[in-house]
Amino acid sequence: RELKPYLNTLSSKSDFNISAHPNAGLPNEFGEYDETPEDMVSQIKEFLDDGLINIIGGCCGTTPDHIKAIADLASNYPPRSKSKEVAV
Repeated sequence: RELKPYLNTLSSKSDFNISAHPNAGLPNEFGEYDETPEDMVSQIKEFLDDGLINIIGGCCGTTPDHIKAIADLASNYPPRSKSKEVAV
């Protein structure tokens, strides 16, 4: 969720590929990540629906199940178009 404003800015100002690698939530008091693959892909779906990214992955707390869910979702979307005008 916290990445989306930054992705909006980057995608509107750049004609380069945009990559995002979100965590599986924030660490809990034990240093573990509680966000399920389903929770994570529901947020990533917004990035894809809005055409904000070309490359998607995962960082802290992501497991093979998270990555599979992300890959399954992303396979239904084309990469972000880089033909947007770039503000100078």
